[in-house]
Amino acid sequence: MSISSEIISLYERSGSCNYFGERVSMTEHALQSAYFARETQARPALILAALLHDIGHLLEAVPADLADWTHDSRHEEVGARWLEARFGTEVAEPVRLHVPAKRYLCATNPSYLARLSPASIRTLELQGGPMSAVEVARFAAEPYAADAVLLREWDDQGKVVGLSTPPLAAYQELIETRALHAR
Repeated sequence: MSISSEIISLYERSGSCNYFGERVSMTEHALQSAYFARETQARPALILAALLHDIGHLLEAVPADLADWTHDSRHEEVGARWLEARFGTEVAEPVRLHVPAKRYLCATNPSYLARLSPASIRTLELQGGPMSAVEVARFAAEPYAADAVLLREWDDQGKVVGLSTPPLAAYQELIETRALHAR
């Protein structure tokens, strides 16, 4: 099975579920995040990271209702490990850091928290809330911190009901050319 077929299969199996408290499905959220990345003419690795940033949710079972969550699923770490093996660091690291990027933005940008959806506010609580000053400095020193902040912005934008985007199949070539086996 090709890597693009594997990814499409994951989304076909679980992607039609609502995206945890949002009014879009997980697949719609992924496609919208990638769409917004493309709109900014992001480099291919970041477009792929935007498309796959929540793949950790598709790899492990979590309660479908956000109200049933009692702890953070750490989907960014699950997803980053999976992506690292298939695409390498340039795709995996922004994904690993996209949750810390939310915590970072809440700590460093006073207007950011006000823009978060109720579901993102709930998960922020589970993820540890805004970063401390020490955590902010540590995050800012990460090599992929700036990419993670960009990814976070696309993630936050990708919750538009009814937005028309290219389908998953439109990303097959990008997936296959970025895959480690293709290099």
